[in-house]
Amino acid sequence: MTGAIGGTSDHCIFCDAGPDSSRDDLVLVRTPLCYVVLNLYPYNNGHLMVVPKRHVASLASSTPEELVDVMRLTRHAEIALAQAYTPQGINVGINLGRPAGAGIVDHLHVHLVPRWTGDTSFMSVVGDTRVLPEELPQTAARLRPIFERLANDNV
Repeated sequence: MTGAIGGTSDHCIFCDAGPDSSRDDLVLVRTPLCYVVLNLYPYNNGHLMVVPKRHVASLASSTPEELVDVMRLTRHAEIALAQAYTPQGINVGINLGRPAGAGIVDHLHVHLVPRWTGDTSFMSVVGDTRVLPEELPQTAARLRPIFERLANDNV
C-alpha cells in the first residue's frame, strides 16, 4: 500500500478494524465512509481517533465526501468527549508523514485527546508510562451511547 505522503506498508491496523475485527469493541460508531475508534494506547482517558474506512494517506488524497464525514465525526467526537469527560481542553490533530509524528503513516486519522490542567500526559514522555484510571471497555461504554444519540439526531 502506498500513500502520497506516507511510505509503503503490507499491514494496516486501521484497515484491519473492519466489522469482523478482534478489536471491534474499540469502535464507537461507523458510517459508510468513516469510523471512530478508541486509541489502544491512549494518552488520556477518552483518547480516540476518527478514521476514513478507505486506505488513504492524506487529506489531499481523500474524496470530498470522506473529508465531510471525517469532520462531522470529529465534531461528534468533540461533543461526546465534552459531555462524557468535561475536559478543560481537547487536542485535535492530524500527523501527516513520519517526520510529523505519524505512527501509522499510510492511513489518515484524526486524534482527539481530552486534556485537563495538570493531567498526567507528561508521564508518557518522561517515564515511558501511561496513567489511566479508566479501562478501555469503560471508556467505550461511556462514549458509545452519546455517539449513537448524535447519529440519530443528525447533528
